[in-house]
Amino acid sequence: MRPVDFIRAKRDGKAHTPQELEAFVRAYVAGEVPDYQAAAWLMAVYFQGMTEAETVAFTQALARSGEVLDLSELGLTVDKHSSGGVGDKTTLVVAPILAASGVTVAKMSGRGLAHTGGTIDKLEAIPGWRGELDDATFRRIAREVGLVVAGQSKALAPADGMLYALRDVTATVDALPLIASSIMSKKLAAGARVIVLDVKVGAGAFMKTREEARALAELMVKIGREAGRETRAVLSQMDQPLGRAVGNAIEVREAIQTLRGEGPEDLVELALTLAGEALKAAGLPAARAREALESGAALRKFRAFVEVQGGDGRVVEEPERLELAPEVLEVRAEAGGTVNRLDAMKVGLAVLRLGGGRERKNQPIDRGVGVYLEKKLGDPVRPGEVLARVYHRGRGVEEALTLLREAYGVGPEGARPPLVLEVVR
Repeated sequence: MRPVDFIRAKRDGKAHTPQELEAFVRAYVAGEVPDYQAAAWLMAVYFQGMTEAETVAFTQALARSGEVLDLSELGLTVDKHSSGGVGDKTTLVVAPILAASGVTVAKMSGRGLAHTGGTIDKLEAIPGWRGELDDATFRRIAREVGLVVAGQSKALAPADGMLYALRDVTATVDALPLIASSIMSKKLAAGARVIVLDVKVGAGAFMKTREEARALAELMVKIGREAGRETRAVLSQMDQPLGRAVGNAIEVREAIQTLRGEGPEDLVELALTLAGEALKAAGLPAARAREALESGAALRKFRAFVEVQGGDGRVVEEPERLELAPEVLEVRAEAGGTVNRLDAMKVGLAVLRLGGGRERKNQPIDRGVGVYLEKKLGDPVRPGEVLARVYHRGRGVEEALTLLREAYGVGPEGARPPLVLEVVR
């Protein structure tokens, strides 16, 4: 292919054929297209967009750029993905619910970046747990336990990793077809037959409006269907954090509480919605999700999963084994009323300043720091009452406290917004 012709075509608003997109991806991975030309094409896509057909073909080309897992030996497989939010520990609840409901969850997850947390970071707060697994171990655990979570493999959709690094430094991250193809190429390569997507909407999400989130959800569902995968997307609110715990170890504690039937209402609602949609897509009754949670089967599955991946299963009965930072500060209300604002982005940034998140890839994090939200939207507050507790080791405390004070708003009126906004099938 001639890269300059490929770039010119998109610059001029023309649509690429599937063959052209396949050739471009292959040439880029092989080093035959330099970064500066790939970056020029990304910018052309940013301004000119891509048709649905182009996006589907591009996603499939990205998925085929590396290894594509064949999980057919594992029976009915389900994967779950979140577009990123604050306090989002749903995988830790949804995955064991699904595994206890009769499907296999063989999932690869990533680490957190900026204000959003990563599933692997949270799980690594469990003493001994490890997510670096070879292929044979990954498959063995999936067969034996029905649930395995491993770190993202560089062998899956390598072209996406290469292009994302370029997007990150060329201001082309937030282009709808590029977001959808990046997410879905990894999901297709990971091999699950059923994919359920949690698309976040609001201040703490990448998609700030419901319209943007719906467009992303519809496009990703289309990509999944075209690839022969049963795909559903749930739009969920992320103006305020999910649950009350934000951090790493503190979120695992809350996930365990939820599996024990003691979790916050919003986390329970979203987990059961996502699990129910996945089960329906797999041809199974959605009611199995609640049965797995309320019977304790999901909690038992979580413990088996933790232990088979080297973790200390005693955290299920003794969550204090998940160490939190020893110093605790409180953010108190200056006035009484009702919480009418709780900015998820600012809460996420507060945890980032404490050292609980990354500002650059591969940066070490402190899994013990975090924030516990005593009050959320719609909760009544008296003057001087505790709004949030901050677990810290001295790093970034003043900045975190300022962000948390700015995150909260208290007034005469306030209400809890709906959590699940809609489902795209």
